Amino acid sequence: MNAHASNGHFIDLQKVSKRFGDNGNGTTAISNVSLSCSAGELVLLLGPSGSGKTTLLTLMAGLIEPSEGQVLLFGEEVRSYSDGELQRIRAHRLGFIFQNFLLIESLSVLENIVLVLRFAGITGSHAIEEARRLLRQFSIEHLSDKSPLKLSQGEKQRVAIARAIANGGELIIADEPTASLESSQGLQVIELLRNLAHAGNRCVVVASHDRRLVEFADCVVRLRDGAIEALEVHR
Repeated sequence: MNAHASNGHFIDLQKVSKRFGDNGNGTTAISNVSLSCSAGELVLLLGPSGSGKTTLLTLMAGLIEPSEGQVLLFGEEVRSYSDGELQRIRAHRLGFIFQNFLLIESLSVLENIVLVLRFAGITGSHAIEEARRLLRQFSIEHLSDKSPLKLSQGEKQRVAIARAIANGGELIIADEPTASLESSQGLQVIELLRNLAHAGNRCVVVASHDRRLVEFADCVVRLRDGAIEALEVHR
């Protein structure tokens, strides 16, 4: 498989539709969406609840297949990857950030990040050193030995972002990453994600209903009823 798409896009959706139920003839969640996302971009999928944001993220990650159209991930059609290849892509090239963080509460902050590194093939002292480096990068090294249960919402999201980039992946997918945070914390988080995209030459795709995030995005995809209502490029 190619390392990158020949056109430079990490994600390329071509006339993608997704229906659920009744053997694909039921509810339409995504309708005829074409969109590409590249390195160095923060792409914001903006829309109200039920607009198709999360379904679109799930398609982008190759977790579900489209009913119609093509989803290209790192230059290859998702259907062309074997299950093993998709697992390796998620372990090494994709990072996920969730609204509710999904940190493992029985592990310390450091152990949560080390676990992702082990899945990516980094073990032993190398994994611990890299995890500590990531915690320093996000100014949370002092939380290393704490349980996620002892963290504030903002601290949890910083840990979640550090975990998402631990495998060195080029593509970060974030579903409502600011929804559980206070206003000021949410803006700090989206600024961190923008910096990861620009300075780290990653592609960061964020789904949100929060219009305040528009000013941080390179590309804003406004969704309604599963379709693109408007596409704004801010670069």
